[in-house]
Amino acid sequence: MFRDTGMLNRIGALAAGIACALALVPVSALGQAQVPPDTGQLPSAPEPQTSPASPRKLAAELAKTGPVAVDSESMKGAGQEPTDPVMHEPPAAPLVAIASHPEDSLWWISGQANIIIQGDLPFHSPYQGTNSFVSRGEYKTSLVGTLYGAVRRNRSIRWNTDFILDLESTGGRGLSQALGLAGFTNLDVVRNPNLGPVPYLARYGIHQVLGLTQKTITQEAGPLALAPSVPLRRIEIRVGKITLPDFFDVNGPGSDSHLQFLNWTVDNNGAWDYAADTRGYTVGGMVEYDDVSWSIRYGLFAMPTVANGIDMDWAFSRAHGGNAEFELRRTLVKNRKGIARLLYFDNRAHMGTYREAVQDFLNGTDQAKYGLTTPDITKHEHFGALKYGIGLNAEQEVTENLRVFGRFGWNEGQHESFAYTEVDQTFEFGADYAGTRWKRPVDKVGLVMVSNAIKRDHQNYLKLGGLGFLLGDGNLNYGRENIVEGYYNYHAWRGMFYALDIQHIDNPGYNRDRGPVWVGSVRAHVDF
Repeated sequence: MFRDTGMLNRIGALAAGIACALALVPVSALGQAQVPPDTGQLPSAPEPQTSPASPRKLAAELAKTGPVAVDSESMKGAGQEPTDPVMHEPPAAPLVAIASHPEDSLWWISGQANIIIQGDLPFHSPYQGTNSFVSRGEYKTSLVGTLYGAVRRNRSIRWNTDFILDLESTGGRGLSQALGLAGFTNLDVVRNPNLGPVPYLARYGIHQVLGLTQKTITQEAGPLALAPSVPLRRIEIRVGKITLPDFFDVNGPGSDSHLQFLNWTVDNNGAWDYAADTRGYTVGGMVEYDDVSWSIRYGLFAMPTVANGIDMDWAFSRAHGGNAEFELRRTLVKNRKGIARLLYFDNRAHMGTYREAVQDFLNGTDQAKYGLTTPDITKHEHFGALKYGIGLNAEQEVTENLRVFGRFGWNEGQHESFAYTEVDQTFEFGADYAGTRWKRPVDKVGLVMVSNAIKRDHQNYLKLGGLGFLLGDGNLNYGRENIVEGYYNYHAWRGMFYALDIQHIDNPGYNRDRGPVWVGSVRAHVDF
């Protein structure tokens, strides 16, 4: 592991400067923040039209169609040149970044910092094991800072090429070292605290657009796609290092842990064991086809060598994660946006099976061979083992300010949870509401409920004292892990946001003998 470096010092200084700026925001600025003219239409999330956006926010917006398409063929008949279609300007929106970004630029530089302080109250716990959520009560702080960079090859709309490079640093720790909960309470936490805050390459790669028509629609430029508009029908190709939730399982009200909910199984489908290293990134490629009202995408990505590992297995013939998603943009409420997404994934990796681990422990085989006193799934791993599952994701605008959303996820549950979290089945339903009625249209309040479960063999493994990469109380009185989370996100000034969040977890780690747990959070976020 690298020790202190010049870059680390600069990022530390930057984080300190941001923290100071947050502390020094004048009270008058907070009181007068973001009162825009009443346009009669609220953006679907607190995002700028001409300022930096986080990748999750950008991906949510890119998944929607709403702007007017322009047909360059019809322009010919009017005697106009169709080389670069003229786009309608989007309506003005509140600036939600420290500085705006130039329109139709060939380059992009932006950043964000997210600081979360979390604490939990002591709770009932007659016992706890190696991987338990600690019952005594504690508080922890996490910090994530990201520098986004991208360059366009030229200003072509139909054949646009982006080159992407992001740097990131993560610091701090999660409650109980991010152990003991399937739906952990802070998505920013890296599950291996020994990695430290040394900066790393988070994303890099090439994004290529292949236009199939002269008709175009506007999109919000950002670090994942710089062009201000794209062909209505197109193919998009991405190759490089990415995090899959930037493009799959995106949900407008329930995907952005920096401005919305914080829980792992709220912002992502908990049963989707998506290919990723410990920090949430992988390397591979994906292709996407976009049409007027639907899209389809598929990607193939590297899997880690061990569960929750930082090192990837580069032999794609024996280890890889395949992901496919169909997206349909159809509404259930007239004149409101609605989207549904159907996800499928299959992972091949060096994984074990819970049933084999339990059987060989109970019949004494593992004790004779390894001297084990509890089952150990890592002793039963096989190359090429297959884990697969599905997910359903939907969001619907109900009124100008109210959006509802939900997810369902399922995986086969026989093979070990390997890359994301220990969930075999999940249900989720929630909503968010914008503060237009109290003259704060960028503020949001949100409420969600999620219920997670694991299959019988997984339950038996934990009951006998087995350890997953997240769970292991030494015993188990099984019950579904049920989570309720609510937040209020306050837009202070430009790119500065503050939030209060509270989470209630019943049956933490699927254990009826422990809990319930109350977790409170304070979040400060800056987009610049």
